[in-house]
Amino acid sequence: MIRYLNVKSKMRNEFVDITEKVHEIIREEGIKSGLCYIYTPHTTAAITINEGADPSVHHDIQRALERLIPFESDYQHKEGNSDAHIKSTLVGVSTTALIEDGRLLLGTWQAVYFCEFDGPRHRRVAVKIIRD
Repeated sequence: MIRYLNVKSKMRNEFVDITEKVHEIIREEGIKSGLCYIYTPHTTAAITINEGADPSVHHDIQRALERLIPFESDYQHKEGNSDAHIKSTLVGVSTTALIEDGRLLLGTWQAVYFCEFDGPRHRRVAVKIIRD
């Protein structure tokens, strides 16, 4: 089973918390235990699990990525979004999380983020659940 989430980013670089949307899919499917694979089919976006309680953490991650991979550099790609492609490659387009007791097995402070690096855009995220 694959379900899709629609994500609308508002800024060029943005972390969108999709944790509750993923939990909603797990609830709707009645999954108590298994694996949850979360993937975005976009070359300028990513998926990550990180701090969910303090928004300054993902702000700091975005700033660090900007310092490491600036918007403007000596890139060859003509579309003007090479930095977004590189950030997507470094962060990664997918993650896998365990499901236990009908919820993602996340740490106390963790959340699942869709990472936009070339927005604002309408995007899709695929969620595949594998039951135990």
